[in-house]
Amino acid sequence: MTLDDLRVFVAVCDSGSLSAVARSLSCTQSAVSQHVKRLERELGLSLLERRPRGVTPTPAGRILQAAAADGLGGIDRALRQLRDLQHGGGGSVRIATGATTVRHFMSDAVVTFRRRFPQVSLEFQTENSSRGCFAALAAGDADLAWITIDTAVRVATAVRGLTAVQGIEQRPVADLPWVLAVRADDPLAARSSIDRQDLARIHHIGLPESSTSHAHLQAQCEELGVRLTSTTGVADWDTAILLAELGLGHAIVPELPGWAAARADHPGVRLVPIPGLSPLSVGWAVRQWDALSPPARAFADTVTQSLCGGPTPGARSPDA
Repeated sequence: MTLDDLRVFVAVCDSGSLSAVARSLSCTQSAVSQHVKRLERELGLSLLERRPRGVTPTPAGRILQAAAADGLGGIDRALRQLRDLQHGGGGSVRIATGATTVRHFMSDAVVTFRRRFPQVSLEFQTENSSRGCFAALAAGDADLAWITIDTAVRVATAVRGLTAVQGIEQRPVADLPWVLAVRADDPLAARSSIDRQDLARIHHIGLPESSTSHAHLQAQCEELGVRLTSTTGVADWDTAILLAELGLGHAIVPELPGWAAARADHPGVRLVPIPGLSPLSVGWAVRQWDALSPPARAFADTVTQSLCGGPTPGARSPDA
């Protein structure tokens, strides 16, 4: 049993296809199959079930997949840290995030972190959804991901805990109240708050259907008995607010930290609170908090401190 055997096996489980893994590795399907067969011979168990449209792990295969994925992730992180030490110890932090996250949640923290740790590089990878961020973490392409927290984690917030979803640990950082973005001359702009009856009458600019925030909003509106009819769909919160400012509809969005400072640049839009909707929770996701490199932990703590205030937990040199 070799590391390559385990890497190929995990890749096959994730993709559900021997041929897809062969293409990604630029090798033959037979070569991929040999890695799996070597594991099966050594363990004396069948690990994959062949189906007409691919393969799926057997019960034994799922056990090995989970253990191998965790173990390989730790080995990959250790190898990266060793390479960083070999090349001067500066290291890097790879962050998977949405297109507008840095502007709204991290701009101050990036400046602070760069001043504190100039030898550490920050690498941002844009993803279109929390699911894409999870995939980047699972594949070892990112150390940290900034996401909209899954509903299961919202319960853990009250006890300051962590919740594992799909093998990913999520840590809430901030709760964002929902607001209605409207053009300044819209009758709703003069309201102090938006209620259920108002929501039923708006011309809604929809968030991406694949996004976690869209799912949260739809679930809450269903609980209120409100059916939102979207006039158009957008890729991100910024675009939704811009279209509302142009008078093309109303956008239900979380009140983003970055917009507090940007309101002077957008006199044509008003953000009216919607107290009937529970806040949207955002924060960090990682494979294992205890296995984070010191630079990654320092960056996560710096972002958290910049949003929440108070002393930065663990804000020490990443070499510590």
